[in-house]
Amino acid sequence: MVIYTPVLFIFLCKRIDILLLFIIIKTHMSKNKRNSDNLKINKMARQAPENVQTKDTSIHVSQRPKISFSLDIKERTDLTDKQKKLLEIAAHKNTKCVFIDGLYGTSKSYLAVLSSLKLLNAKKVDELIFIRNPVESSTTGKIGFIPGTSEEKMAPYNAILFDKLEEMLPESDIAKLKKDNRINCHPVGFVRGRSWNCKAVIVDEASSMTWDDLFLVLTRCGEFTKIFFIGDSVNQNDIGAKSGFRKMFDLFNDEESSNFGIHCFELREYSDIVRSGLLRFVMEKAGLIKNPEKIY
Repeated sequence: MVIYTPVLFIFLCKRIDILLLFIIIKTHMSKNKRNSDNLKINKMARQAPENVQTKDTSIHVSQRPKISFSLDIKERTDLTDKQKKLLEIAAHKNTKCVFIDGLYGTSKSYLAVLSSLKLLNAKKVDELIFIRNPVESSTTGKIGFIPGTSEEKMAPYNAILFDKLEEMLPESDIAKLKKDNRINCHPVGFVRGRSWNCKAVIVDEASSMTWDDLFLVLTRCGEFTKIFFIGDSVNQNDIGAKSGFRKMFDLFNDEESSNFGIHCFELREYSDIVRSGLLRFVMEKAGLIKNPEKIY
């Protein structure tokens, strides 16, 4: 036994070296596998938001079910870059209120109605509300008292809305909206006490409303409602110095309001008039156009 001890010792040492080498290799392979697994986990984590639906954390408010049909909206193709930008901003989820102060024929009503229809079609709102102050525009030919219900009395003032709807939608779509009670028109004096969630609200001829009228309508707006104030503070004011439209426009025409979601647009240049070349000529001749640029 004594004779073979060195040989046995050498043999055992070699076995230990092999064992250590095996352990080192095994440990290195395990480490590489862990690193590979971690890379896969990190990659899956980065991709998870695209594949996994996140929990809805938005405010839950009382609202009607959205429309169950699609609208076939026809858009005009002659809008200016400024008007297209207005439509883009109006559609943004953070936009809450849009003021449009513009000349005749600058598509103020068209832009507000088109934006509202797009919101309805995208199921962002559940109803279109149209507000008017029942003030006649003529300075001499007043027709006076109109008999009938409030809807019948307001029909002449609400005609502008249905003119625009007929311009953009087929009759069948308008009929569906009416049947489903998705279009509602109110005189400004009838909105006190109302609260509107998820509505598209158009305040037409806002330049013929007082500050109190405008403030009353603005304070009806609840969550997820977009409101459009449209008017012409220079040429279409039927109540004179009582108008509060331009005062409110100027109040919110700043960066702070814009960051909050209240945007103001002024359409008073030659190129802003898209109704017709005749109107552009007439407005220029009357000296009502700012910075005219010939585009006949």
